[in-house]
Amino acid sequence: MSGDEIAEVGIKKWPIWTKEVSRFDWFYESAEQCLFLEGEVTIETKTGNIRIGEGDFVSFPAGLHCTWNITKPVKKHYHFE
Repeated sequence: MSGDEIAEVGIKKWPIWTKEVSRFDWFYESAEQCLFLEGEVTIETKTGNIRIGEGDFVSFPAGLHCTWNITKPVKKHYHFE
């Protein structure tokens, strides 16, 4: 995502969430969009795993059951829809 796109969407105004190295189950009641500023995480789902890190823009759908496996402390902007 380019700097212009980040500004256009207003991502820098979104709240920031941080989390230390950890592993936990999560359920998304609402859809979430987020931009990872730091860290590394593997999201484990029934259909496979995805690795996310610094600079990645990700959307999580409502109803998703997953496990977060944070291997480097995470800092991200986030927005629930």
